[in-house]
Amino acid sequence: MDGIDVPQYFICPISLQIMKDPVTVMTGITYDRESIEQWFLTAKDTTCPVTKQPLERDFVLTPNHTLRRLIQAWCAANATNGVDPIPTPKTPLDRTHVLKLIRDLGVAQLCQKTLQKMEAFCRYNERNRKCMVDAGAAKAIVFLIIRCFKENKSCGVEEALRVLHLIWSPTSEMKILFQENCNFFDALTWALSCETENHVATRTNAMLVTKDVVGVASQNLLERLKFEFLNGVVRTVREKISQAAMKAALYVLIEVSPWGRNKWQMIEAGAVFELIEMELENPEKKMTELIFCLLGQLCSCADGRAQFLGHAGSMPMLSKRILRVSNTTDDRALHIISLISKFSVTNEVVLEMLRVGTVSKLCMVLQADCAKYLKEKAKDILRLHSKEWNNSPCIAVYLLTRYPR
Repeated sequence: MDGIDVPQYFICPISLQIMKDPVTVMTGITYDRESIEQWFLTAKDTTCPVTKQPLERDFVLTPNHTLRRLIQAWCAANATNGVDPIPTPKTPLDRTHVLKLIRDLGVAQLCQKTLQKMEAFCRYNERNRKCMVDAGAAKAIVFLIIRCFKENKSCGVEEALRVLHLIWSPTSEMKILFQENCNFFDALTWALSCETENHVATRTNAMLVTKDVVGVASQNLLERLKFEFLNGVVRTVREKISQAAMKAALYVLIEVSPWGRNKWQMIEAGAVFELIEMELENPEKKMTELIFCLLGQLCSCADGRAQFLGHAGSMPMLSKRILRVSNTTDDRALHIISLISKFSVTNEVVLEMLRVGTVSKLCMVLQADCAKYLKEKAKDILRLHSKEWNNSPCIAVYLLTRYPR
């Protein structure tokens, strides 16, 4: 479009781009719908951006069809000059339409088609998503998923979960809904193992919704999670459903791990073993940080440390990641080594730490350009078993003697 003179009245005063869906406010100024709606979402008060005149709270955006047709005709005439065509915008979603869609969810014959319509509206723009949230669509879909679970009907579950994730917003209504709603966690447990035509998409969306819900659920509810639920989340990691599902599963497990009962149930489900297996496949940096954060939580109890040490690749993996990923990973790795050195150490563990390079890595931390507190952690660990490690030919003695014990 370089060198083409665009008529000034085709340009949105906010975005300074050609308008795709011109609408006029009560002051007579025309804007692109998406730009003016975003302006009102972020502005402290409702004033016209150009004239600065105040607008009524229930003001209406009037579509400027004449201007839109002029823009479309001009774009078509200049297509050979690289100007993209402007499609005719869809009719904006309003509360009345959303309420009709919600009513249609209760009709078995219309349910799946209605969910597909809702998804299309959600993906169109942010305004439609906000309109659905304000009209209570999220709550209606939550009850729909619970009903599918109780009736053991998987038809439409995938679409329902996807729409719920798309429109999810941590509103006060949603927080109240999940104060004591155990039924939805039971429904999510069911969805995480649900055999549908596209089970990967169903389980992925179930895991994404689980992450959303855990963020607003009450502490009372989170500390009473059932083993079946946590086992389903761990199974998502084990079966490698999808990258998005595994990352969401890690976030969920981290979020609920502070409670001892949850921690024990995760360990019982084999979480520590699965996390080590996952890390041995060299995931991306963020995944490694999440894995180490969760391992740090689970290794705070004896059963977790026992499961960690029971995996032949645990200590080599831990040693290899130190100073190779990030400060967060280093912090959690040293925390795990410290816990093992203090509370779960045996002669075999001390020798293994020497053999697989853990001790050498701790000495490297003392020499590396890293945070002072990490050096202090490494120094404290080395002090704990200095008698066993000091005379070993596997490490240079000066690395241990350079810092006073």
